[in-house]
Amino acid sequence: MLVKKHNRRQPINRYSKWKYVVLIATIIIMIFSALPSWYGENAAIQVSQRSSSTSQSGSSNSMLGSDVLDATKVMQTLASQGIQAQSAHQKDKRLVVILEDAEQQAKAKQVLTESLGSNATVALAMEPAAPAWLTDMGFSPIQLGLDLRGGVQFLLEVDMAPVYQAQVQSVIDEVTSEVRYTRGRIAGDAAELTFRTEADYHQAQALIKERFPQWQVHASDKRLTLTQTEDEQRTLRNLTVQQNLQIMRSRIEELGVTEASIQRQGESRIRIELPGVQDPAAAKDVIGATASLAFYSVYETPTRGTQTLKDKQGNSVIVARKAVLSGEHIIDARSGIGEMGSAEVNITLDSAGGRKMSDFSRRNIGEPMATVYSEYSRDRAGNSEQTSEVISVANIQSQLGSRFRITGAGSMDEAHELALLLRAGSLTAPVTIIEERTIGPSLGAENVTNGFAALALGLGLTLTFIALWYRRLGWVANFALIINMTTLFGLIAMLPGAVLTLPGIAGLVLTVGMAVDTNVLIFERIRDKMKEGRSFASAIDCGFSSAFSSIFDANFTTMIVAIALYAIGNGPIQGFALTLGLGLLTSMFTGIFASRAIINLVWGRDQRHDVRI
Repeated sequence: MLVKKHNRRQPINRYSKWKYVVLIATIIIMIFSALPSWYGENAAIQVSQRSSSTSQSGSSNSMLGSDVLDATKVMQTLASQGIQAQSAHQKDKRLVVILEDAEQQAKAKQVLTESLGSNATVALAMEPAAPAWLTDMGFSPIQLGLDLRGGVQFLLEVDMAPVYQAQVQSVIDEVTSEVRYTRGRIAGDAAELTFRTEADYHQAQALIKERFPQWQVHASDKRLTLTQTEDEQRTLRNLTVQQNLQIMRSRIEELGVTEASIQRQGESRIRIELPGVQDPAAAKDVIGATASLAFYSVYETPTRGTQTLKDKQGNSVIVARKAVLSGEHIIDARSGIGEMGSAEVNITLDSAGGRKMSDFSRRNIGEPMATVYSEYSRDRAGNSEQTSEVISVANIQSQLGSRFRITGAGSMDEAHELALLLRAGSLTAPVTIIEERTIGPSLGAENVTNGFAALALGLGLTLTFIALWYRRLGWVANFALIINMTTLFGLIAMLPGAVLTLPGIAGLVLTVGMAVDTNVLIFERIRDKMKEGRSFASAIDCGFSSAFSSIFDANFTTMIVAIALYAIGNGPIQGFALTLGLGLLTSMFTGIFASRAIINLVWGRDQRHDVRI
C-alpha cells in the first residue's frame, strides 16, 4: 500500500522567540551600559586614611576618625580656602569629594595634602555624574585616554648597564671570597679573574661551573673571563623591566593618580600616562628618581671587600662592599620628628629583612652601621652614574627587628620625599625620561568636541543617504545603525581596561561606514533576487543568506588587521584597533541579526506583500 507523504513547507523569515528575547535583552543591557557615558564625569578628590597613621603620627588631625574621614570638616577646610565642593560621600573607606572643575580639583588636592600631611593619601580622580541607581547596577562611563582628558605622558628608558655590572661584581665577589689568591676586575660586561696558583685556578673553574652555569667561560693561562649568554641577558632584562613596572605602579599610587596607564614598550622602555595631571614637575621627581637605601658594616681601615664613601660633611667612611640589607626589603617608611626635634624616617621591613637585620644586629652590638642613600643620574655623555652618600653612622645599641628609625635624612621635606620613595620601592635599574608630553585639559576637551562632532556629521549624512536611497528598508538600516553605535559605546564601557582615545573616535567613524556596508550588501542582494521574479519574502530570505558569506569574509579579514594592530601597536594605535575590532562585532550583530529581526516582524511573513526598494 502506497502512503502519500505531505511535505509541509517550512515558514521563512521567522525567528524563534528565544532569539528575540536574547536580542532585546542584549540591546537593553548595552543601553544601560552606555548611559553613564552620556552623563559624563565630575572632577573629584579621593582621600583615604593610612592604616597606621594614627599610631605613628606624633600629632592628631581633627579631620581624621578611627576608620574614615569627617566629610563635614573636610568640606569646611576647603570652603575656608575658597573652594566650594559640590558634595562629599564615603566610598569603600575613602572620602570622595566632588568639585566643579579641574582647576578646583588641583587646588583641593594641594589644600588637603598640606592639611592631612602623611596621615592620608589624596588622589585625583574622576567620578561618574550618572544617577546613583545606574552606578549601583555596576555600570560606569567610558574611560577617556590622555589625548581626550588631558594630562602628562612620559617615555622612560631602563638602563641595563648598571644591572649587568652588578651581576659581574657579584660573581667577582663570590669567587674572590671562596678562592684565596684571586684578583678580579670588571671589563665591560665581563669579569676577569686571575689566579696565583694552578690549584686556585682549577678550584675557581669548579666553583663557577657549579654556581654560575649560565655564564660563558674563556680560560687562558691561569686567567678566566666570564660573560653572560645572550639568553641570560634577555631573561635578566625582562625581569628587570617587569620589576621596574611594578615599582612604577607603586610610585604612581603614592603620587595620587588613580587612572594611570603604565605599560612596557619595546625591550627596555616604559610608557606612563597620567590623565588629569597638569604639573609634570612633581610626577617627574617621583617617577624618574632612582633612590635606594641600604645598610652597611663600617670598618676602620680599608681591606679587600670594602669601599670608601662620603658623608654629607665630605668625610670618608669605609663600608663593606656588600650591603647588610637593601631597600627591596622595606615595606613601609614614614617621616616624623625625633626626640631632639630633627627629622627622621621610621622604617618597617618585611619578614625576610627583619630576620636579616635581627641576626646582624645581634652579632654586632656596639659596632657602627652606616645608612647609605644612593641614586642614579646621567652625565653629559648620557652614561649612567651612581652617587652614594652616607646619611648616618650609628652604633648598634641593641638587637634590631623589623621596625626601627634612621636619622640624618636632612630637613622635614627631604625626609618626607625619602619616605615616599622608599615606600614606593627602589628601582632595580636606573631609568631616564627620554620623552615628555603634556596635554592641557582645554585641549583634551576640544579633542572630545571635535571628535564627536565628526562622528555626528558622518552619522547624520549616512542616515540621510540610506533613508533616501533605500526608502522603506532605509529606516530599518538607520535604526540598526543607531543600535550599533549604542551597543558599541556600551561594550567599550563594559570591557575592563578599555580606553577611548582620539584615534579610537576615528575608529568609531570608520565603524559607521562598515555597519552601513553590511546593510548595503544585504539590500542589494534582495534587489537582485526580486529582479529574478522572487516574492519579497523569498528575496529577503535569499538576500540575507547569500550576503552572509561576503559580509563574514570582509569583516573577518578586517578583524585580522585590527588584532594585529592591537598586538603589535601601542597607545593611539591600540585605541584605534580596539574600537575598530569591537565595531566589527557590533556591526555584524546589528546589521545581520537586528535588521533581519525587524524586517521579519514587519514584512517577512507576508508572502503576498510585494514591496519595491
